[in-house]
Amino acid sequence: MRDIIPILKNCIIFKGFNDNSIEEILSKIELTICDFSKDQYIAIEGDNCNSLGIVIAGEVEIKKIFASGKNVTLAKLSEGNIFGEVIVFSKMSKYPSTIVAASNVSILFISKQNIITLCSNNATLLNNFMGLLSNKILMLNKKLTNLSYDTLRQKIASFLLDNYKINKNLTFTINASRKEMAEELGVLRPSLSRELINMQNEGIVDFHKNSFKILDVERLESIIMGF
Repeated sequence: MRDIIPILKNCIIFKGFNDNSIEEILSKIELTICDFSKDQYIAIEGDNCNSLGIVIAGEVEIKKIFASGKNVTLAKLSEGNIFGEVIVFSKMSKYPSTIVAASNVSILFISKQNIITLCSNNATLLNNFMGLLSNKILMLNKKLTNLSYDTLRQKIASFLLDNYKINKNLTFTINASRKEMAEELGVLRPSLSRELINMQNEGIVDFHKNSFKILDVERLESIIMGF
């Protein structure tokens, strides 16, 4: 069990705990660790969710798979990342998306009842868990806001300004490929690339691969406002 503690120290719900504290916390509950091979389904959309999952090795992808066979990657999770934290406490308690192993992975599952037990007995862990839920809600609100924009240019402008605010710098690097960026914005990759080139030619933004430099903040803000 001690070999997973360094991973859990990077997990948001165990933030602020040392090795001994984490080991003591884990000793009070029943844990389940499951291994999955690359491309194996961890959970399928519509499956019941009764546990929180923590990636302790490898990487998983959260996908939306359509009846046509087309699929969109909604998120990628690596070691220390969590899934199911919101769903497990909802009335529906069913996965809204499919979770797939992007590599050989190991997942630590903590049941709903054990989460309640841990949070009831430890105020710091409860605070961390509530912070996790709050951050997830804020992230979902951002995605909904982005989907509300009418044009691709507005979506790109919002994305660039969000990164500017996060990095507090007009120059920044995003940790995503063009394909991943397009999926996050809910657009086609060729359309995204074409519009970025148009904005570059107009002197609004400059970029090379994943590095961006905003040249005209006011213009981006005007685009969002629909001007």
